[in-house]
Amino acid sequence: MNGISPWQIAATNSLGKDEMPTLVEKTIGDYTFTVLQANDALYIYCKWKTGSIAFRPIYSPDHGLVVKRKSLTDNGITISLESALGTSIVKIEMINAEYPILKYNTTITPKTNLHIPFWPKDIILRENKQPEKNKGTVHVKQVGTRSGILHFSLDEPNAGSIFYFQNLTSLADYNEQTKTSGGETVGGLWPDLGFSLPVTKDDPLKAKTSYTISDAIIAFDQVNTNSESELTKQYLNLLAAIYLEIPKPTTHYMNWPEILEKGLYDLIDAPGCWNQVEGNQYFNAYISDYDTPPEIMVQLAVLLPLLDYTEWSGKSLPVVDKIKKGLPEFWDEKLKTIVRWLPAAQDKLKGEEEQKKPMVMDSWYLHHPLLNLSRLALKGDKQAAELFLNSLPYAMKVAKHFKYNWPVFYKMNNLEVLKAETKPGEGGQHDVAGLYAHVMIQAYELTKDKKYLKEAEVAANSLKGKDFKLFYQANNTTFSAGALLRLYKLTKNQDYLDLSNLCLANVFQNVQLWDCNYGYGKNYPTFFAIFPLSDAPYTAVYEEQEVFCALHDYLQHAKDVDILPSIRLLVNEFIRYLVNRAAYYYPPMLPNEMLSDEVKVGEVDNKLWVALEDLHDGWEKSGEVGQEVYGAGNAFGILPRHYHNVDEKFMLYADNPIPFKRKTSSSSLSIQLAGDERIECRLRIIPKDVSKTKFELYLADGTKLSSKKTKEGHLEFVINGNQQLKINW
Repeated sequence: MNGISPWQIAATNSLGKDEMPTLVEKTIGDYTFTVLQANDALYIYCKWKTGSIAFRPIYSPDHGLVVKRKSLTDNGITISLESALGTSIVKIEMINAEYPILKYNTTITPKTNLHIPFWPKDIILRENKQPEKNKGTVHVKQVGTRSGILHFSLDEPNAGSIFYFQNLTSLADYNEQTKTSGGETVGGLWPDLGFSLPVTKDDPLKAKTSYTISDAIIAFDQVNTNSESELTKQYLNLLAAIYLEIPKPTTHYMNWPEILEKGLYDLIDAPGCWNQVEGNQYFNAYISDYDTPPEIMVQLAVLLPLLDYTEWSGKSLPVVDKIKKGLPEFWDEKLKTIVRWLPAAQDKLKGEEEQKKPMVMDSWYLHHPLLNLSRLALKGDKQAAELFLNSLPYAMKVAKHFKYNWPVFYKMNNLEVLKAETKPGEGGQHDVAGLYAHVMIQAYELTKDKKYLKEAEVAANSLKGKDFKLFYQANNTTFSAGALLRLYKLTKNQDYLDLSNLCLANVFQNVQLWDCNYGYGKNYPTFFAIFPLSDAPYTAVYEEQEVFCALHDYLQHAKDVDILPSIRLLVNEFIRYLVNRAAYYYPPMLPNEMLSDEVKVGEVDNKLWVALEDLHDGWEKSGEVGQEVYGAGNAFGILPRHYHNVDEKFMLYADNPIPFKRKTSSSSLSIQLAGDERIECRLRIIPKDVSKTKFELYLADGTKLSSKKTKEGHLEFVINGNQQLKINW
């Protein structure tokens, strides 16, 4: 049993005396919310049939907290308080929704310059009036600068589940003034849970200045389950319910055709992007990284988005043939498989990192290139098909050897495990099983040989029981979600749809649902960014753009599947915000002073439109890993999916996906816009000649929508998602 803090004991004792004045009480369904006044805090006491819990939106250690004013609102109460610390305002709302919602926002205006050397967590487990006897399970909590979330169940007594969210965007003024981070502020050890203000050091809060010190949103569910599939659904549904209550940042149009042209020019012409070995040219992984041998993953990670672009634009790019020409050189005749490092240049490996040694394989690095080769093969590329199919026996041998639970590193020639686990007790690369299943499904689609489908099922079943520890790398977990959805469609086995949901729950556990508007973070948006690894301290362009493309693909496969509405909401919103954010990975979009002075690999050229690998917390400089050539797919993935060539007169842009479009006449187009009808999105009509064509946009019921003309001559509409629309011209 974990210990318990004095502040949890004191709060529980205070609540147990039942002597505090009631400021307001409201019942929503089975839940009753009571706001109570103590001499050192306000408490919101929540009680339902099987349990109770309390939250502390304001705390004052001087025991002199006095209510000065209070006013009832439609959904709750606003309270003004005084203490030795200063003036505080607490706004509390109780919202009747599918899942009851509690919200509280607290601001403080200190009387004097104020340090916060400690701040108690704001969740009080009151049941039994002895919190140390309560038992519960924390399923998810904040890691690093990911979302300020806490999902936990009340197990004994069995009283349901709570989803706590701290809107860390609101704390930007506090973080800016005190030079603190929003990372690692939500969590704790049972039973001391919740949010704590980050501790100040050299920079205090300023007197007579208002700061938000809490902005919490909590959703309640009376279900407490041990079922992995039901817990997954609960997590996704509660996260979506919370998401609808989060104040969301406004998106802005980014000129992706222009960004792509700049990026394409630099990708082809910048010498630092290229390396030459035995007459073939290969992409470096990072700008001016000439010391590392070419990698097959890097070549294919750039090639596939380039092909997306050439298919969309109708243009041919000589660089495509240049990349393809070098791919057969990654074949190892002795092992009968493609290998990570170009064999002709393996002698360059110096072993400065664990994986930078000949014959060392990082488990996912085998399967990712195979996946991309299979995509080329399905497009009719015979060379790719040969490399792909000839490598499959080796990949299957490895899978069976490791019993579908891959280590982190192994030797390709003898399958010796070099690093078994990511951390002690946490196992290896769990999501590789889903990535391998994806490869096998592609093989089945290419050959119709059912042995590959059987392999996919065996691999998929190995994912059971991984819970919220399934995620190793963001793109691979997302590929796994799509593969499992496809496997469900092929087999009608509900287990695979449940496992697909589990993969997506793991993905959305590793996002940043807040904007880091302090320090360098004021220069770039971070809302709904995704982290590449479960413990990564930064977001990364390559993994983000591959998640983006994989989720587009997921929505295509989900057209005829009854997936969770919460998944549709969250998937679409990640896509919408990535289109808004991803341009800020390019150094010319950022001030030079926020770029790292030291670079781990190669160099950073702030004039090149080649994306940085890494964007960090606002107090840290970015680009310290390097300028990532294999992140070039960024623009090439976005443009074909969000710009739709209609005819010679115009393009249609939307930051939401458009899953359906059909030209109904020579001057009319019907479309279905993805997204949620409760959330606005941005749509543009981009005329080829702004002086000659008139455009009109209508809803399905005939309502004509108004637009504004932009400085570029585009027509922009801000409309709700999930709409059927008609465009006339």
